[in-house]
Amino acid sequence: MLAVITMHDTLIKATAFNKSIRIYAAQTTALCERARSIHDLWPTAAAALGRLLTVSAMMGTMLKDDQTMTVRIEADGPLKGLLATTNTRGEVRGYVGNPHVMLQYDSGKLNVGQAVGKGFIHVTKDLKVRDTFTSSSPLQTGEIGEDFAYYFTASEQIPSAVGVGVFVETDHTVQHAGGFLVQVLPGCSEETLRAVETAIAQLPPVTDLLREGATPEDFIKRIAGEAYKILETVPLAYQCDCKRAKFERGLIALGTEELTQLLEEDGHVETACHFCGQTYDFDKEALSELIIKTRT
Repeated sequence: MLAVITMHDTLIKATAFNKSIRIYAAQTTALCERARSIHDLWPTAAAALGRLLTVSAMMGTMLKDDQTMTVRIEADGPLKGLLATTNTRGEVRGYVGNPHVMLQYDSGKLNVGQAVGKGFIHVTKDLKVRDTFTSSSPLQTGEIGEDFAYYFTASEQIPSAVGVGVFVETDHTVQHAGGFLVQVLPGCSEETLRAVETAIAQLPPVTDLLREGATPEDFIKRIAGEAYKILETVPLAYQCDCKRAKFERGLIALGTEELTQLLEEDGHVETACHFCGQTYDFDKEALSELIIKTRT
């Protein structure tokens, strides 16, 4: 088995061209490989979820304080949808409906678009106010990058370009992953816009650059030349926040009658986290205690 390149996942936030362009660039190899391992992802599923996790990580750094975001792709492809959650600390997690998908073009390139299918992107932001806010847009290609570029332009009215890539080796491990997100800010001149568009159009595929050793700052340089300023570097990680107490609350919500039935028929309940696979077992004693709590 090939060894996964050991490099810390990071994201760089920068502005360019006198603060008229905002650029996010990320290396996400380790977190994408962790997701692949946790969910036993086949190559096309690994590429699709890895792309979504990469974009979600970049989007998470746009939030403030303890705000969180859930990104859901609802589509009719064999992956049966994807979901990712993220926060301002660079923590991201996710899963696909069907992890065992392997589709390729005749060239051998992974066919993420067909695996995802047709559908919608739904972005829900928990801004820690009374209500959450959800915005949506239709998928354009299912390739993830183009779909989020359209989402930002159509739903958030921010002209954007998104490039993401995940390279999966023949042994199914994720060897390289990362990408960039470029957004046009108010006051951007036509000259600057044309320069940025030209630079992005001339970029090789993201996976090719990553395999050549490109870093997040290399992506920024290729897009902005020397006219950029780094604002922040954020460490990224695949991180789940599941706890036994969270599953306890879910079981209590079932109510006295259903918990009593589970106790009498099965004698125990085993729950598992969708994001990390961690299992939590509730035996007779634990279920009896939860039943008491439903009555208080």
